[in-house]
Order: sequence, then C-alpha cells, then structure tokens
Amino acid sequence: MVEGGQLVQWAVILLAASGFPGLVAGRRAVWGQWLATGMMVAGCVCGLTGVWQIFARSAEIEIFRCPTPIPGADFVLAADAISAFFLAPILLVTMLGSIYGLEYWKQTEHPQDGRKLRLFYGLMAASLAVLVLARNSVTFLVGWEGMAVSAFFVVGTQDEQDDVREAAWLYLAASHAATLSLFAMFALLYGVTGSYELAPFSSDVVGPGLSTVVFLLALGGFGLKAGLMPLHFWLPSAHAMAPSHVSAVMSGVLIKAGIYGLVRITSLLPAPPLWWGELLLLLGAVSAVLGVAFALGQHDLKRLLAYHSIENIGIIVIGLGLALIGRTLGESLWIVLGLSGCLLHVWNHALFKSLLFLSAGSVIHARHTREIDRLGGLAKSMPWTAGSFLLGATAICGLPPLNGFISEFLIYMGLFHTLGLGAGREFPLAAFVVPVMALMGALAVACFVKVFGVVFLGVSREPLSHPVRESGWAMRGPMCVLCACCVAIGLGPTLAAPVLDQSLAVWTHQATQSAGALESVAPLWQIGLTAIALLTALVLGTGLLQWRIRTQPLDWTETWGCGYTAPSPRMQYTASSLAQFLVELLAWPLQSQVHRPTLDGFFPRTAHFESHVPEVVLEGAVMPTARRLGRFLFWFRLVQQGSVQVYLLYIFAILVFFLLFWR
Repeated sequence: MVEGGQLVQWAVILLAASGFPGLVAGRRAVWGQWLATGMMVAGCVCGLTGVWQIFARSAEIEIFRCPTPIPGADFVLAADAISAFFLAPILLVTMLGSIYGLEYWKQTEHPQDGRKLRLFYGLMAASLAVLVLARNSVTFLVGWEGMAVSAFFVVGTQDEQDDVREAAWLYLAASHAATLSLFAMFALLYGVTGSYELAPFSSDVVGPGLSTVVFLLALGGFGLKAGLMPLHFWLPSAHAMAPSHVSAVMSGVLIKAGIYGLVRITSLLPAPPLWWGELLLLLGAVSAVLGVAFALGQHDLKRLLAYHSIENIGIIVIGLGLALIGRTLGESLWIVLGLSGCLLHVWNHALFKSLLFLSAGSVIHARHTREIDRLGGLAKSMPWTAGSFLLGATAICGLPPLNGFISEFLIYMGLFHTLGLGAGREFPLAAFVVPVMALMGALAVACFVKVFGVVFLGVSREPLSHPVRESGWAMRGPMCVLCACCVAIGLGPTLAAPVLDQSLAVWTHQATQSAGALESVAPLWQIGLTAIALLTALVLGTGLLQWRIRTQPLDWTETWGCGYTAPSPRMQYTASSLAQFLVELLAWPLQSQVHRPTLDGFFPRTAHFESHVPEVVLEGAVMPTARRLGRFLFWFRLVQQGSVQVYLLYIFAILVFFLLFWR
C-alpha cells in the first residue's frame, strides 16, 4: 500500500505537470485538453486518498525534503491535520473545475488561450498544495508566489479585453502587496529565532511587542489575500472576469490561503492578547454585513457571487476571533466551537460557493451574458442548473438541512456561550456579533431571492437569438458532486467531527484533550437527525405536489396583473427594482448612484433608469492614492538620466557623505 505522503507528493507533481503536454498540441487539438484533465483527476484522486490516510494516522508526516542554496532552509513539505484539512477542498474543487472546463472552455472554441489556461490552472493548484504543506517560511513563500503569479495568468485568460487586463493587474498588485507584508513578517521572525521553521515560538524568544507586530503583518498580508474588508478591493473584479471554473477555484479555495495563513500563524504565536480576537471579531462582522450589502446592489451575476465570498470570509474570521478570545481567557469551550465553526465553514464555503459559480457559468455558457437584468425564465430550459443554484443558494444562506447551517450554528453556539451560559466566563462583547450575523443571514436570503427570481423564474426579458439548452454532463456532473457534498455534511455533521478534532489538537497543541471535543459540546447527532427528518418531509411534500398536479389537472389562468390586461416581460421585476428598498436603506455604506428618468409632456421620449453601486474602497481610496503616488514618484524619474557619468557622480557623492558623517 502506497503511503499517504507519497500519494500527496505524486498529486503535487501531476497537478504541476498537467498543462505542459498540451503545449505541444495544435491550437485546436483536443487531446491536450483531455490529457491535462486526466492528469488533474489522477493527481487529485491520489491526493485525496493521501489526505484520508493522513487523517487516519492522526500524526504529522514528512512528504518531501530537498536542499536549497539558502543555508538552513531546505524545501520541506509535510502534512499535519490542519494542512490536510485545507488540502482536501483544494484537490476536490480543482479536480471538478478541470472536468467542468472540458465543456465550458473547449480547446476548439478557445484556440488562442485554452492551452495557457490549463497550464497555469495546474500550476495554481500545485502551488496551493505546496503552500499548505510548507514547513518553513522559504517553502511557504515559494508556494505563495507561485499561486499569485499563476492566478494572475488564469484571471487574465482573455487578456485581449481591457477590463480583464485591469482586473488581472489589480489582482497582481494586491498579491504582491500581501507578499511584501509576509516577507517582513518572516524576516522579523528569522531575526529573533535564527530559524526559518514554522514551529511554535517561545514567549521568551518572541515577546509581546514582536508578537503584535507579527500578528498585524500577518493580518495585513493574509487578510488581503482572503478579501477581508477593507482589503477586498481586488476580489470582485478578479472573480467576475476569470472563466467561471477558475472563479470557483479562486473563491472556493484560493482566498482560503489567507485563512490558512491566519490559522497557522495564530497557532504558532504565544499568549495572544485579548484585543487580537476582538479585532478579528470586528473585521469579520464588518466583512459579513457589508459583503452581502454590496452583493445586493450588483447587476453582474458573478460579481454578486464574489461579494458573497467576502461575506463568508467574515463568518470564518468571526469563528477564528472567538477561538482566539477563548485561548486568551482560558475558555476551552469557546475555542472548540469557534475554531470548529471556522474550519468547517472553510469546507462548506468551498463547496457551496464553487457550486454557485459553476451554476452561474452554466447560465453564462447558455446565454453569453452575466447581466442579471437580461436573463429570466431559465428554470424551464435549464432545470439542472436551476436546481443546483437553488441548493447552493439555500446552503450559503445558512438554512437547514444543508451544510452552511452546521458551521454557522457552531459559531452561534460559541457566541451565545460568551454570555456566561452554564459555568463559563462572561464576555458580552462577543455576543454583540450575534445580531450582526442574524442581519447578514436575512440580507443573504433577500439577495438570493432576488437572483433566483430574476434569473430563473418568469420569462426571458429579451428576445432569444437561439434556443437555450441545458449544459452537458461534463458541466452538470461536477455540480451534482458538489450538491451531494453539501447535502452529506448537512445530514451527517458527525462525519466531519473527527477531522475537526484533529485540527483543533494541532492548533491548541493539546492532542490528548481534543479527541471527541466537538461532539461533547455540540449536539451534532440531534442536528443530523433533524436535518434528515426535514429533508424527508421536503422530498415527500414535493412528490405529493407533483402527484397532485399529474393526477388532477389544474385550470391555468393569468395571475393578477396589477390592472394590466397584457402583461409583458418588460413589467417583471429587475435586479434593481427588487432590491431597491434595501439598497436605499444601506445607502450610506454603499454610496449607490441612481440615474432616474425624466418624463416631460404627454408623449415623453424613451427614458432609462440606471443604478450603480461603486466599489467604494477601490474607487474612493485605492485608485486616488495610487494616482497621487504616481504623480509624486514621477519626479524621481529625473534622477534616472541613463548616463554612466551621472551615476558615477552619485556614487562619489554618497562616498563623500559617509566619509564626512559616518561615526
């Protein structure tokens, strides 16, 4: 039997190499695409099998080691429970995305960029795997930079389009800003420890002041990658402009690299002060509410889903903040519930957000538009896509009996326990996040009612140039797998409890106290049984309704048309009108811009209503600052003359300065 470490090693190799054979294929040759997909599937299956063996052994294993030119910094890959936990969705989502791309991004239909997309798609997946398996800072940064550069190329797949190029360059600039922050963090740690190893730091070596600086640098770098507000400015455009299966990977697993970094670095730093957890609670709450608020005002289907990624990153960070507060105050119950909810939501978000992006890609593939207001009535012609989107929407709203409910329930439990339920300590400040999460959930339901109603119900809002057909099985198959995973975790949350306990043991460095910790404090069996009963009732009720319609035909007639005798598609709700009340209610943070029509006279001309929710941070802060900085740095070009004599004069002046003033 092949060891788990060897399987994971082969997985990384196959993922990295998957796109190279296709480079020698012709522009319209399909064998390169099929070979790349086959290598991706084989690598991911090997890796998932290895992950299962790692969890079964309940111990850290070394996967690969080789020397590098940097003394004391070998290239080391190893896996513990946290690494395996984050590696599992990376392998699953990238595998399903590769299969999805066989139909969504056919080589025959995209001869100019298909080979490039597959090459960097494989490198991105391999880099993500290296990142979560890295055991020293040098290896980590290799994986981090490989992820950043390869993702830049997959975001810019259609680089002939101006808006795609802008999104790709914005992503690359943000990624390198995050990299600079991480370089500074690792340099500080190396300066005081003399080691590149990512191992727990002693409080005697890393004091409170240095720990705080390291935490803030980590929060800046990892928070930027995760899309935590207000560091999210790159995320909506990058996710919207990338091909849909790439968007699924970026939203489902790539931004989780930032969460992995925060989880890992907080597990290594000693004695976190209370304000670390409070800051994470605050940032998580702001991201959760404003993420869904900005989603409400969007007209682009993929951009709307991108803002919901920010919302769910906020939920994850709330769980991590609760765990940090519990660690500071010595409350093990808060640690168990907070970190378990945080990590389980990493899995859940990877599943239902990938499902939503793949479903959106199916819509775009059929209708060739992302504009919500140009869609409508797709449930009749695309029932599989509509059902998959509805299931994903239900899961992301945190409704039972699906997986999103389980992780949010654990975080809710932890927050309620901060009120001092039982014999625990009171920390009411954390409990104030509960109404924030409730508000977020209500807004999420309103947002997806808008999306599903406008896109899939009613009738098409414009004449169709060609019949709309359901996607093929290469696209439907991955969506069905993700649907099954969402249902499985919702019905059987106890299945995830052992791996959560193992991850908890690694984070707290207390393996003996973490076995069975989650099931001892959370009623997972009861939740699972209730979910099964609810799902059974839904299935029976749906079946009964179908039987009633088939056996006893109904009389069909026009619905009430508000006085209109001939209702038309133009009278249906649009994305703007359905969410108008909530967008106006949140006008201050959204800064929404509305252009209302002016109707003059008895026979006014054709008028248009437009509304737009700008990216406040990008358009109001980042871009103006960048322009001012560019104008300031323009004057430094005068220093660069291109003359060797002038450069020698600079060197001479510096030497004279040091000779005169150096002590």
